[in-house]
Amino acid sequence: MPELTYAEVGATRDGRLPAGYHHLRHRVRLPAGCFPVAADAVLGWRLHRAAGVVMRTDAPRADAGVRVTPGLGVGPLRIWGPTEVVWALDEPDRAGFGYGTLPGHPEVGEEAFLVRRDGDAVVFEITAFSRPAHRWVRAAGPVGRAAQHAYAWWLGRTLRRLCAGQ
Repeated sequence: MPELTYAEVGATRDGRLPAGYHHLRHRVRLPAGCFPVAADAVLGWRLHRAAGVVMRTDAPRADAGVRVTPGLGVGPLRIWGPTEVVWALDEPDRAGFGYGTLPGHPEVGEEAFLVRRDGDAVVFEITAFSRPAHRWVRAAGPVGRAAQHAYAWWLGRTLRRLCAGQ
């Protein structure tokens, strides 16, 4: 089985992101009371699929060791990014997972999707550290990083929509 392509496995879980990577932190406040819906959408891949991401996975829910290959784009322009879930939480007030890159992914690093409940407040957080794995990704420069931020924004918007439609 292919190994993860970076050494700092699990760093998104505690939020201390390693040096030498681009960092992304994106937070979105969700409607009060939507924690169960949001947690299920994140852990069951529904969030990503509702956002238009093709998710090839060997399990119905995120859990440590699960392989998942998200596909972004359309048709022959779809970019596949093989990953493995390196940590997952399904607790009363926190739910989510982090996955790390495998060989063939355009980037090297880890990305986490976490829903937190604090009283009535519900927050969705995306945390990531990454750097290009291929020349063509490096050549994209700031455009590539802007695409990552736009993707995080889109996931947050999609989860708000899913929560609103409970």
